[in-house]
Amino acid sequence: MGKHKLIFIVDDDPVVTMMVVKRFSSENYTLEAYNYGEECLKALSKKPDLIILDYYFIKPGETVMNGMEVFDKIKEVSPNVPIIMLSGQDRGELVLELARKGIDDYVIKDNNLIDNLNASILELMSREK
Repeated sequence: MGKHKLIFIVDDDPVVTMMVVKRFSSENYTLEAYNYGEECLKALSKKPDLIILDYYFIKPGETVMNGMEVFDKIKEVSPNVPIIMLSGQDRGELVLELARKGIDDYVIKDNNLIDNLNASILELMSREK
């Protein structure tokens, strides 16, 4: 295989971040974790090959951008980077809204998170060749 692919994981849940970093760092991926979208946006100059982005962020005492706002900003700067949105919600309207916006994939935070994320990453990484 070629060079390591750079993946950003942007999630304010340390458990999710740790699971994702632990699971995918061993393959041909280099992972960088960010707690909030603002941090991810500052690092876009590193040109990630893929971004895994949480939909909902909470930062006590501060207002932070939600996943959709971060998605819009990423697309302004790096329109071609694939983005997988993570969410604890499985509402149909939300999935439709994300699809309309052009999100590459949507993975629900449940017991199958890592397996579903793995399938999504493999599909998106093979697509770009």
